[in-house]
Amino acid sequence: MSIFPKFVVKPLLPYLHAILEARGSAALASTALYSIYRDSLLSNERNRDPKRLLPHGFRGYSQHDEDGMIQEIFRRIKVTNQVFIEFGVGDGTENNTLYLLLSGWKGLWIEGNKFNAHTIDRQFSTFIQSGDLTFLHQFVDRDSINRIILSTKVSGEIDLLSIDIDGNDYWVWEAISEVQPRVVVIEYNAVFRPPLAIVADYNKDFVWDGTSYYGASLKALELLGSRKGYALVGCSLSGINAFLVRQDLAEDKFCAPWTAENHFEPPRFGFYKIGALDMHPPGVGIYRSV
Repeated sequence: MSIFPKFVVKPLLPYLHAILEARGSAALASTALYSIYRDSLLSNERNRDPKRLLPHGFRGYSQHDEDGMIQEIFRRIKVTNQVFIEFGVGDGTENNTLYLLLSGWKGLWIEGNKFNAHTIDRQFSTFIQSGDLTFLHQFVDRDSINRIILSTKVSGEIDLLSIDIDGNDYWVWEAISEVQPRVVVIEYNAVFRPPLAIVADYNKDFVWDGTSYYGASLKALELLGSRKGYALVGCSLSGINAFLVRQDLAEDKFCAPWTAENHFEPPRFGFYKIGALDMHPPGVGIYRSV
């Protein structure tokens, strides 16, 4: 339990960080403050429900606490073929499936940035040559995604699909039909709280400009997931990723109801980076209700 279970400690973080850093350890400062803040968030009654995923989150190679939440999901529903697909993997060193790859899983990475692609080709050559990892340097859109998947050896039912392309995530997931993931991890736009169900208008050439104009609200993803046969079972504590499990597998293993209202987490983008902003700068664009 947090030593400050009933207080919001985030405003104190810069001061505590300064104190600890002055005592000689910035790493200790960041770790201690992260633990205090995380414990304060998890100590409320809502988050003490044993079926919630939040307490199981940890960061290995993921951007935030996704590694732990993915691990807990598969502890509950079990794995089958241990195959993943992830697109929008960065340079390969920080994403939602590297932890799985290093744990013996196999799968497909797709990344459009050429500099990231060069890094992946170099750093992960052993995995690529062994066949454990298939890597494609390509941009994906809703018209090309199924063709791209068909060009690889990955097909049918897979354990995990992770989507983080900073923009057209909703539209690409809606289009995917060539694989049937048991679990989907997808980025949501935490600026828009339930019950608002909206999506940034589709633009094949969309490039994220670092502002709050991108992607889809959590409610929009919940509704899309429901149409595709998935239950929303949780969100990362940082308010970045949503986790959806195929409805026939979810049963009573996760915290119901499977709604955005139940699982929404607000933007805490600086959660693992002391001093970083919790929200992107405001951005304006066209959104569509769904």
